[in-house]
Amino acid sequence: MVKKDFLCSVLMLAIGCTTLQSQSTDGWETMFNGKDLEGWTTKIHHYEVGDNYGDTFRAEDGMVKVRYDGYEGEFNDRFSHLYYDKPFSDFHLTLQYRFVGELHPGAPDYTLLNSGIMFHSQDPRTMLKEQDWPISVEMQFLAGIEEGKERPTGNMCSPGTDVVYEGKIDPRHCINSTSDTYYGDEWVTAELIVLHDSLITHIINGKTVLQYTKPQIGGGVVNGFDANLKQDGKPLKEGLIALQSEGQPIDFRSIKIKNLKGCTDPKAKNYRDYYVIDDAASCAY
Repeated sequence: MVKKDFLCSVLMLAIGCTTLQSQSTDGWETMFNGKDLEGWTTKIHHYEVGDNYGDTFRAEDGMVKVRYDGYEGEFNDRFSHLYYDKPFSDFHLTLQYRFVGELHPGAPDYTLLNSGIMFHSQDPRTMLKEQDWPISVEMQFLAGIEEGKERPTGNMCSPGTDVVYEGKIDPRHCINSTSDTYYGDEWVTAELIVLHDSLITHIINGKTVLQYTKPQIGGGVVNGFDANLKQDGKPLKEGLIALQSEGQPIDFRSIKIKNLKGCTDPKAKNYRDYYVIDDAASCAY
């Protein structure tokens, strides 16, 4: 069950409010400890799970950095993801990102100033060595390339998945948001509010820029997967969260998450006012 006041807040954001409604700061969990990648697992295309080839993902200066100075040769489609080991179904995630440096030689042109965060993702331990992308939904991050030419960020992309947008399954792999275009190496704040397989909200610098519903397995783009796992039409209600690497250096910081599912009975010992999805079975009295 979803709290009505929370849904009202999300809907208000969608119809013109430019900032998040005030809410409790309790419940935030820091996902990155600022020192190492403990609690995270890497999967790189062409490599076994856990092989962080070339130190692609590294903890430096209190950030998760994506770099390619340890690579031999061209990029060779070494699309990579760094997975937080704890799954979530209903959550509010926030982080900051900035693009830095140059696109690694051989990376596809479309990956220039392009990255993202995957959610409701399959576990990397279920991915085959030659699987390029996880079956998941992506909040895509982009930066402007040509001054004066719009290139929104906070878009939705769907490797091996589908979503319902404006009342119907949208056949596009990516759906653009309504965000502003950000240039250079400026920090951008991205927020993602996910309610299992119901409402998904993308927020950039405090402004709601995209909403859609009913994420589910389907569509194309992902290759080299275990066919037994791609059950088209199956709702995506939970999964892992992963930072993306696809040839463009990028920094991530201030990565935090708030679990939105729990006991919503005020009489229970483990009641929290920030839970919006009821999990009655978890209540303790």
